[in-house]
Amino acid sequence: MNGNGKDDHIETGFLLRQDRLPHIWCPGCGLGTVLQSFLRALVKSELPLEKVAIVSGIGCTGRVAGYVKLDSFHTTHGRAIPFATGLKLANPEMKVVVFSGDGDLTSIGGNHLIHAARRNMDLTVICVNNFIYGMTGGQVAPTTPVNARTSTSPLGNFEPAFNLPNLVTAAGATYVARWTAIHVRRLENTMTEALHKKGFSFVEVITPCPTHYGRKNRQGSGLTQLKYYRDNSVIKHGAQLGEVGIGMTDPITVGKFVDIERPTFSDLQSRIRSPKTAAEVQSTKK
Repeated sequence: MNGNGKDDHIETGFLLRQDRLPHIWCPGCGLGTVLQSFLRALVKSELPLEKVAIVSGIGCTGRVAGYVKLDSFHTTHGRAIPFATGLKLANPEMKVVVFSGDGDLTSIGGNHLIHAARRNMDLTVICVNNFIYGMTGGQVAPTTPVNARTSTSPLGNFEPAFNLPNLVTAAGATYVARWTAIHVRRLENTMTEALHKKGFSFVEVITPCPTHYGRKNRQGSGLTQLKYYRDNSVIKHGAQLGEVGIGMTDPITVGKFVDIERPTFSDLQSRIRSPKTAAEVQSTKK
């Protein structure tokens, strides 16, 4: 039952590969919650499941592709977006979702991220941000806040972190939102919108990593971190994106920041290749 006393149960078990369970994620990790929100959003979207594909890179989040009973692809480090781009271009009817962690997507895959946004590729990108490289030992990442301790910054990180909503918006994304793993219903609704959005949609989800990030920064258990998100998140739709960066102890701005329309890569490709456009070009030359 939800807060209004209505039964909002959505069956998602049929979308999980039971043969691959139990999963590898640590106790207190937010990835299970994010995956469940996504599966609920997918069911609510009513998209034909045979036309949905999940692409992931390397890392804890990359394991999502192996747990879902959909066409799924676990690609090499940082290469989820170019793989997804090729898949979309070869199969325009497919709904292609990239499910990737902040380290995989914004470090080695950072170049692919900004150019996919620039091209407005028709992809939905879900970036699970736990501020660290979780699977490979808790190293500093492009999203690690200044002063945060990691296995490779034991005295505190001195590199400014990416403000991901600002980055992808500046590059050209047409739908940008951010929630945390405690905002499960809002996250679910946002993912449903993103799945229906034509163009490059980007959803950042802040999640706990108690094993590495939380322990090194004395943030307690995963539950403690979720309570921190609950008490320190500020919902601000349409926020000024230059102001939504995340510090060690600053409030976390969440909400839907961008929802605009512009031609996708395929739209522009079709226009340029259309006979009508070619005729117009010839007419202009005369």
